[in-house]
Amino acid sequence: QVRLVESGGGLVQAGGSLRLSCAASGRTFSSYAMDWYRQAPGKEREFVAAINWSGSSTYYADSVKGRFTISRDNAKNLLYLQMNSLKPEDTAVYYCKATVNANNVWGQGTQVTVSS
Repeated sequence: QVRLVESGGGLVQAGGSLRLSCAASGRTFSSYAMDWYRQAPGKEREFVAAINWSGSSTYYADSVKGRFTISRDNAKNLLYLQMNSLKPEDTAVYYCKATVNANNVWGQGTQVTVSS
């Protein structure tokens, strides 16, 4: 069974940077794709970035392209989201998601707040 735990959120000024981490349990981390999503207050959860099992392919929402970078370390069972040039509209709870055998597994989320 896969379990995901996010960390690295916090309060940052506009223009600043944060790096989120998602630690995965289990020995099959390297076999599945991973995504980051976010949910702002009063809004639907939205896709942020995706990475394939090996890390060779990534995909981003237009709103974060050029500012955020998704990466993974399969040896450490870790997924990352490097967030640069943060904007107040990036404020949200950020979630990592694994797609394991067609099932979605979510972490509990980490809060990111960007002040103007």
